[in-house]
Amino acid sequence: MQSKNTYFPSLENVKAAASNLKGVASITPLSQNVQNSKKFGANILFKREDLQVVRSYKIRGAYNKMSSLSTAQREKGIVCASAGNHAQGVALSCKLLQIKGTIYMPSPTPNQKIEQVKMFGEDFIEVVIEGDTFDDAYHASIVACEAEDKTFIHPFNDEKVIEGQATVGLEILNQASVKIDYVFVAVGGGGLSSGLSAVFKHLSPETKIIGIEPEGAPSMKTSITHKKVIALDKIDAFIDGAAVKRVGDLNFDICLQNLSDMITIPEGKVCQTILDLYNKDAIVVEPAGALSIAALDSYADEIRGKNVVCIVSGSNNDITRTAEIKERALLFANLKHYFIIKFPQRAGALKEFLVDILGPNDDITHFEYTKKTNRENGAAVVGLQLKSSSDLAPLVVKMKENNFYGDYLNDKPDLFQFLV
Repeated sequence: MQSKNTYFPSLENVKAAASNLKGVASITPLSQNVQNSKKFGANILFKREDLQVVRSYKIRGAYNKMSSLSTAQREKGIVCASAGNHAQGVALSCKLLQIKGTIYMPSPTPNQKIEQVKMFGEDFIEVVIEGDTFDDAYHASIVACEAEDKTFIHPFNDEKVIEGQATVGLEILNQASVKIDYVFVAVGGGGLSSGLSAVFKHLSPETKIIGIEPEGAPSMKTSITHKKVIALDKIDAFIDGAAVKRVGDLNFDICLQNLSDMITIPEGKVCQTILDLYNKDAIVVEPAGALSIAALDSYADEIRGKNVVCIVSGSNNDITRTAEIKERALLFANLKHYFIIKFPQRAGALKEFLVDILGPNDDITHFEYTKKTNRENGAAVVGLQLKSSSDLAPLVVKMKENNFYGDYLNDKPDLFQFLV
């Protein structure tokens, strides 16, 4: 695949970025994960970017870019837009370089993330809450940047940012005592995947770089399929660290050349991976940080007996999202189901449903019912958690045979979101 772009990160510039980042970004561990190594019959290594001071790799690109600014640019200040990790990297860079910065964040951003940004930036940054989405915040930041003649710090579509993120690849090759066969890396706008893959193209071209996106935000996969940048009309923003409508032009051109494959993973599978990492390894990751590990199943046959690196890109997970993460994991595993149940409006109907319809291992997790007059049946929205996905079919049969079945909501997303 050929690229029209003339920019390709040089090894010299990446090494300069690594030197520039000394004492700022940590050299994060590259360590074997025993659980996944046993599961896949491979040597699975985690590159722990979740252990950076800002809990993601974003400090690398942000600091490398901002440290390259001229004296005049530094004096005028910088602007950026972010809902999370990029904002934290920029905020810390502002404090370290003593550059005044304005960071635009959308209103749904969890307060925990806003406070982290303020903590890292201290008096050197101002947080502006703007709009309902990242795109709203981004457009507002661009307007302000141009009006005030400040420098915009892009989260991915920038040469210096790419070269900063590329230092992750340089570290992996310096740390690895074995030949790396595969690298799995999450893709959002493409900053990390383009930089890292360029380093491997220089130093280990036989290594296969596998990019991974959320199934609900396949912007890079769509663009590579069409061999040009495609802006998506809508995305599922749940995996916020890797969900963008449009990848960067610079990033796309490099990924087009370098990625061996570009795959998508369902959000529910990512959620199950988050829970597994916490329960089995005591590793806390954000959804984007789990993408690379969630993708291993898709390559189970290819990676057997190989040396594989998964980039654990970040751990800025808001604890208030835990319930939704568990819910999505159960839905993906076909263990959580929502129904409209038609209850006869007579005494004993609920008991009959509990005793005669539900199995001994079925658990009611949601129940919403309002009794209405002058009706034979009253509808309730009921959520059930099953022990095995194979329990669903016989449960539905029993509901229908006993006239309790109203409708199944899992495959009706609009109705599901409205009722549950």
